Amino acid sequence: TLIELLVVIAIIGILSAVVLASLNTARAKGSNAAVKSNLQGIRSQAEIIYDNTQDYTGICADQNIINAIDAAILAGSDTGATVATRCNASATEWAVNVKLKVQDSGNDWWCTDQTGIAKGEPAELGGATTCS
Repeated sequence: TLIELLVVIAIIGILSAVVLASLNTARAKGSNAAVKSNLQGIRSQAEIIYDNTQDYTGICADQNIINAIDAAILAGSDTGATVATRCNASATEWAVNVKLKVQDSGNDWWCTDQTGIAKGEPAELGGATTCS
């Protein structure tokens, strides 16, 4: 029955390896959800700024928006990014994008803008003020 015990231990080892692999995937998807949530929160703050000034140019300097973008950058895999490289604004438009932790439906970036769009993007915005 020593052989039976070794078989049981081997089966437990295989099952635990499968479970641990699943947990890593779930953790990465959770990080993606944190990026999306932080960028979603930016939209309402930007509209508050627009209602007060009739202009979007100041949203990238607003501390609440900076905090949300920084949190999204930390949650994703956007190493070396700053608010200045992820937030673009003009008088009538704004857009923010951050790199996701893992690819989501073939997209590496998450983008949100003033039109209400929040979607995955294959590449970063560059200087654009709307999601493509």
